[in-house]
Amino acid sequence: MRISNTDRVLLSHGGGGRRTEELIEKVFRRHFSNPYLDSMDDSAILNITNRKFAFTTDSFVVKPIFFSGGDIGRLAVSGTVNDLSVMGARPMSLSAAFIIEEGLSFDELELIVESMASTLNEVGVPLVTADTKVVERGKAEKIYISMSGIGIIETEPAPSMDRIEPGDLLLINGPIGLHGFAVMLQREGLQFEGEIASDVAPLWDLISSVLSPDIKFMRDPTRGGLAMTLNEIAVATGFGVEINESDIPITPEVATVSELLGIEPIEVANEGKVLMVVKPDSAERILKKMRSHPLGKDAAIIGQVTQEHGDKVVMNTSLGTTKIITKPIGEALPRIC
Repeated sequence: MRISNTDRVLLSHGGGGRRTEELIEKVFRRHFSNPYLDSMDDSAILNITNRKFAFTTDSFVVKPIFFSGGDIGRLAVSGTVNDLSVMGARPMSLSAAFIIEEGLSFDELELIVESMASTLNEVGVPLVTADTKVVERGKAEKIYISMSGIGIIETEPAPSMDRIEPGDLLLINGPIGLHGFAVMLQREGLQFEGEIASDVAPLWDLISSVLSPDIKFMRDPTRGGLAMTLNEIAVATGFGVEINESDIPITPEVATVSELLGIEPIEVANEGKVLMVVKPDSAERILKKMRSHPLGKDAAIIGQVTQEHGDKVVMNTSLGTTKIITKPIGEALPRIC
């Protein structure tokens, strides 16, 4: 079966945009379809002994493996923890598989493992099982890490796309675009005034501080950025999503790099951000609590779900115009997570 007029997998198929959707729908979901997988959430919800658990898996192939604000080890633990957290699940246990390229220095490996251990301690979650493989020199790029995790659902009903209704408000816990641009600048050796550091962080402590049934849905906008997540909401619900450009938190450094490179921050991956869809009468209370947490001090309400616009995402721009925000075709900055 041909995807996107090609008979080969392209780098853009891993970017989190429309090509990733095609890959999932036309290959994996076609063969593996079941109620758990078809929900397309960040974690599967499992009913075990009258308790609800979330189970997730992810792989990390970032290049370079060390970047401003983090490294592949912190990224792997944070990304896995966050996929559980956005389902309202308290992370319990994680597993890891390491694919190491021959020639990786033990000093680099030690730094990665120390970073993972530090992040695990930050969340209070153990690594309970692991595996290691080594491949020939030139067959990988230093190290790839795959992780799985399980957590206990702490709120009822659990956050879910099907709970979203027109009038619900959209919250995000801080500035977007930091991770993707930090990785890209380091990879390409580009220098700009002011530092852009990745926002990579485990979000359970923040999320648990505000968790309640009033939060209808959550997602961490990683590959494809905020643009992809908002479009997923619009398409899945059939409702419109309206956002205000002036309300979206963006640092001056990200704005500068975005303008110079012509890459929209809304399409750039984040690794320490959570988008929440919340009941309108609870939004200010949740926002206030988020802002009292270090990872939410710049939180903002950025828009709403609406009956208008069909299943489209519409941005009210700072120039007083409107524009449609579409799904990115592929990740503008590949190999960032």
